[in-house]
Amino acid sequence: MTTQSYAIHRYVLDTLMADLVGHDHRPSSFLVYLAITAAHADGRASFSHTQLAERTGQSRRTVQNAVETLKQRGLIEVSRQGPTEAATYVPLTPWRRQRDEEA
Repeated sequence: MTTQSYAIHRYVLDTLMADLVGHDHRPSSFLVYLAITAAHADGRASFSHTQLAERTGQSRRTVQNAVETLKQRGLIEVSRQGPTEAATYVPLTPWRRQRDEEA
């Protein structure tokens, strides 16, 4: 068994976590964002809501709500090949764009 590590941008822990968990009271959204980010780093980010629920230890309905929150906040993009296909998730990093524009 190999252990793999992931780098998490400091903004995710210092700002996004406090915003989603503390301000929005949506810790489930933070967990889903982390799961999507880790899967995307592995080159696979296609999941059904059920698979994402199993990955995060949450209910399917909680994951559906979290995905909607993340989409509304501009933190993920979601696409589907067809209505019955698993969704493909892309984690977004709007804080990086903001810093690039400020520089």
